[in-house]
Amino acid sequence: MKKQLTYSEHPTRATRRAHAKGDKQFRTYDTSAINPRKRALPATIFAVILLLGAIGGAFWWFTNHFDGLFKEDTGLVASGTEVPIVIADGSSVADIGRTLKNAQLIERVDEFTELVKTKGVESDLKPGAYTIIGGTSVDDIVARLLEGPPTFSFTVPEGLTLRRVAQVVSEAYDGTITVDDFVAAATNAAAYAEEFPFVSGTYDNSLEGFLFPKTYDKADGDTADSVIRRMLSQYQSETAGLDYAYAEERGLSAYDVLKLASIIEREATDENRATVSSVFYNRLASGMQLQSDATVAYLVDGDPTPEDLQIDSPYNTYLVEGLPAGPICSPGIDSLQAACAPEETPYLYFYFVPKEDGSMSYAFSETYEEHQGAIEQG
Repeated sequence: MKKQLTYSEHPTRATRRAHAKGDKQFRTYDTSAINPRKRALPATIFAVILLLGAIGGAFWWFTNHFDGLFKEDTGLVASGTEVPIVIADGSSVADIGRTLKNAQLIERVDEFTELVKTKGVESDLKPGAYTIIGGTSVDDIVARLLEGPPTFSFTVPEGLTLRRVAQVVSEAYDGTITVDDFVAAATNAAAYAEEFPFVSGTYDNSLEGFLFPKTYDKADGDTADSVIRRMLSQYQSETAGLDYAYAEERGLSAYDVLKLASIIEREATDENRATVSSVFYNRLASGMQLQSDATVAYLVDGDPTPEDLQIDSPYNTYLVEGLPAGPICSPGIDSLQAACAPEETPYLYFYFVPKEDGSMSYAFSETYEEHQGAIEQG
């Protein structure tokens, strides 16, 4: 390899002066043309970039933390959903609009207030408790508030069959809900199973027993479907606190409890529901048939005769083992509680006869002989 030399391998004084002069000139020579100097970014452009970054960051933060400040939630309740609201006395039109908006019945407050002002009915909206059905138009809501809250109701007594409940509802609504419409809806339990899972798998796809006995307010726009949903919601609420542990330990499901409660409703009084319940539990435990006249009465829709006791039916508890196929009426909460927590007794039989004052006289027995003696004594 050729050895690299610097300046001269043997420099003289003259050459050293020449090189020193050249070196000095080179260091002061302007080389920007061949190696341009980097210039700083103009201050204005840098400031713009910083400002845009700040705006973008602020927009991201606000849209993620205060989204509600920039866009209005227009979600409404599902069509057909019953929404209870209360219009306080002295509420302004705007107050009422906000109540409706918060209940997700209307999309915008001004949509309501402008309609009310257009109609000139600002002072005619009536305070009170309402039930508004989801999907009701703003115009119909205004009409509802002009009409005022419901002033009447209807009562479903304990112990009614599904068809009798349908008759009560039809009478309460002056026939706008027909018996046939109500029965058709109430014998399609599968249509309600998604919202009310406890009606899944009912016998013959019927809601018999689930139409909870109660006093219900009437609402504008009610249909067989909306009334039934109100009754199922009431059943769900009423039974939420029941303790099914005793029944479950004996192999009974919640639906079985409803069946038993419906029999208790028709066979017992307020004073002895838990005792009557104990008789049926004792019979189930011993493998005896329930032999309830009430289940046969449901089957024949009237007082059973001795011949009726031989009818082959899943509701004839003189022939079938255990509980009937389905409930025989809509029991009240007291009968449901008795079916969950019976009295502890040794009784396997009971017999009752009416007294002169209209009440019933009951006799409970441990053996068949005692039971026959009670029947003979009347």
